[in-house]
Amino acid sequence: MKIAKKWSTLLLPILLAGCMSTATTTPETDGATNPSVEEPSTKPDVKPEQKPQVDPKPPVKPEANELKTADGKLLLGEEEWIYIKAINHSAKARIDTGATTSSISAVDIEMFERDGKKWVKFKLAHNDKETKEFESPISRIVTIRQSSTEKRTDRPVIEAWVQIGDLKTKTEFTLNDRTHMTFPVLLGRTFFRDVAVVDVSKKYIQPKVKAEK
Repeated sequence: MKIAKKWSTLLLPILLAGCMSTATTTPETDGATNPSVEEPSTKPDVKPEQKPQVDPKPPVKPEANELKTADGKLLLGEEEWIYIKAINHSAKARIDTGATTSSISAVDIEMFERDGKKWVKFKLAHNDKETKEFESPISRIVTIRQSSTEKRTDRPVIEAWVQIGDLKTKTEFTLNDRTHMTFPVLLGRTFFRDVAVVDVSKKYIQPKVKAEK
């Protein structure tokens, strides 16, 4: 009886130790595996392809030639052909850098009023040739004093379409009898200012404009 108690006393700690060792088991799983989560992949920054920079072409400047300057102004000699549209005719003109206004040879000049405005009728004349009679409104009147006398003369100023080379413009002309002068037309600074350059060492640089048929 004592031997049995002794063995029971020895076996009890061993059994308890075994129970404790069997209790530390791995937790049971239900057999399902957790899905693997893929982290989003980050693409490397792709820089746009840089195109080579092309320097803009500078504006093409007009080149000087025998008719115009590099900045596009007309080249005029001391004498030029001028086309007068009203009579469809070209006449010789003297380019006078010392004169302010231009003048054209006219005869039978007579000023009158029409509808309260000043008008003038006249004929263009030179070298014993006369045109038909023209009528035109007066732009203004200039007073001329003759260098040889103290006499003052009022001269009407009209506007007329003319052409030299490829320059077509409307300009002012003083009506004056120039039948005794070499040139029927004189062009002053008001005509060629800002549009032409005068070279007095040359003549007839611009081509003669053909009359319309």
